[in-house]
Amino acid sequence: MKSSEMSKVEEEVLTLLKKDATTSEQSISSLMSSASTIQDENFRVAKHAEISLKCMENYLHKQQLTDIVLIAGDKRFSAHRLVLSASSEYFAAMFTSSLRESNQNEIELKKVDPDALWALIQYCYTGIIELREESVETLLATANLLQIDAVVKACCQFLIKQLHPSNCLGIRMFADTQSCGHLLNVAHNYATVHFMEVMKNHEFFLLSADDVAKLLESDDLNIPDEEIVFQALISWLQYDLDNRRKDAGRLLGLVRLPLLSPIFIADHIDENEIFKNERRAHELVMEALKYHLLPERRPLLQSCRTRPRKATVGQLLAVGGMDDHKGATSIDAFSPCDNTWKNLASMNGRRLQFGAAVVESKLIIVGGRDGLKTLDSVERLDFSTLKWSRLPPMNTHRHGLGVAILGGPLYAVGGHDGWGFLQTAERWDPNTQEWSLIAPMPQARSTVGVAVLNDKLYAVGGRDTNSCLNTVDCYDPHTNKWTRCAPMFKRRGGVGVGVANGCIYALGGYDVAAKGSNACRYDSVERYDPKTDTWTMVAPMSVARDAVGVCLLGDQLFAVGGYDGQQYLTLVETYDPILNEWHQVHTFSFILFQATLISNYYYLALNLFA
Repeated sequence: MKSSEMSKVEEEVLTLLKKDATTSEQSISSLMSSASTIQDENFRVAKHAEISLKCMENYLHKQQLTDIVLIAGDKRFSAHRLVLSASSEYFAAMFTSSLRESNQNEIELKKVDPDALWALIQYCYTGIIELREESVETLLATANLLQIDAVVKACCQFLIKQLHPSNCLGIRMFADTQSCGHLLNVAHNYATVHFMEVMKNHEFFLLSADDVAKLLESDDLNIPDEEIVFQALISWLQYDLDNRRKDAGRLLGLVRLPLLSPIFIADHIDENEIFKNERRAHELVMEALKYHLLPERRPLLQSCRTRPRKATVGQLLAVGGMDDHKGATSIDAFSPCDNTWKNLASMNGRRLQFGAAVVESKLIIVGGRDGLKTLDSVERLDFSTLKWSRLPPMNTHRHGLGVAILGGPLYAVGGHDGWGFLQTAERWDPNTQEWSLIAPMPQARSTVGVAVLNDKLYAVGGRDTNSCLNTVDCYDPHTNKWTRCAPMFKRRGGVGVGVANGCIYALGGYDVAAKGSNACRYDSVERYDPKTDTWTMVAPMSVARDAVGVCLLGDQLFAVGGYDGQQYLTLVETYDPILNEWHQVHTFSFILFQATLISNYYYLALNLFA
């Protein structure tokens, strides 16, 4: 405080004393307090905590002011309770509770590595610890025991960086014993992604039967086909057959035998010496062969063994569509393994309402329209080179057509030629590279849904000159004739069509006749059973929409994009035919409408129409 200010306060005090000798000390104290408030200020030492801990570390190394001795193996370490308790919940609970150890001067930590303990003691003072490949697991286990979470997390991140097909299974087992959930999940996922390499490494052959089961039951195994899983099981069994034979039948149940070919089952399983006297193995083989021999009963034979793994179902492609009210040219691929989309290629030009399919691992794009011009042109994309080539044009210009593969040839059905709705259909033979007309449909259809089931082609819904349609026609390529099937419950233009478990599904669509000139869009879904020639209503989609893309990926029907009457959609839903349930999955980061989707064992095709 300045001297002038202090003098003023002293004068006031003297005046009070002269004026009233009985002035209380409290009044004077109040004045002095106000004076001291004026002179208060904060003072902070930079890095005070760091300097203090450095001082404590010096005391540690000089063994000064220490108040606890920790014993691990044949080594003794002096330390300060306060510092240990500040970094370790284990020591905090030990030293601040009524436990016996709280009053002891020496504490023995059994089954604790001395080097790891000393490294962690030093960490409590410095916040620094060295992570080395040869000692990180011991360090993590000790830090886990002492509940020093920051070090546990650092060790887990270090081990994640070290993951390799030769060590991921060991790291996964270690993470399980240490209850490190994140490390366990990452190591397990790494093992499934790199399963083709993992199954060849020594760690795999040393797994217990239960740990092998955890791998083989995973939907996420990154494999080209189910034969790989069977080969991995055989390799594991043969490594110690005498002791592992008892687990053969149980583990064979985790191989999805119905997804293997009958020839493979007969040659490699039915006659395999390992499974000859296994009753469970015999039951599994019969189940698989029944699945192949009785396709009409497959809806009743569904189980965890008939569900394909994510990596074996291929990819789904979104081709073209609407992008900000313009014709998009991008071709984007969806991978069910990582639930993400990525750009694959681009079309040569903008098309809307075209058809697409995959023939001999090549994408075929058929017809459509470019602005007001309806196209007859056909283009082909080679997936191996991502290069386009021209194919012979169709006999008729078509947009709003339906496209499907039936027995090798590609069929282009119905549509609009720019002047009127089309009743005609034609097919392209990949051997002769020629288009030829087939028998015309009983009625004209545009924005028609097309599906192939039991070696026949179905034309579902769509619209003609007068209205949207609920009729369904079936084409037999052997007789070159169309026959009329049972009609749907609703008229559906722009309907999405897919096939699952021996049935045809009709999704969404619109009906202009329902409300005069305003289109009425549907969220409803119908299922057609060709054995009974009947349609049944099933669980609806979450949003009413037409121009929805539909395809089967694995054992799930995907419903992608579309138009709800106000906006183009990025919505993606999947339908489980067994549970009769819809679930939303990863949406597009872009608008998808009037696109064509592709997916099958490699890719499969489905169309979206306006």
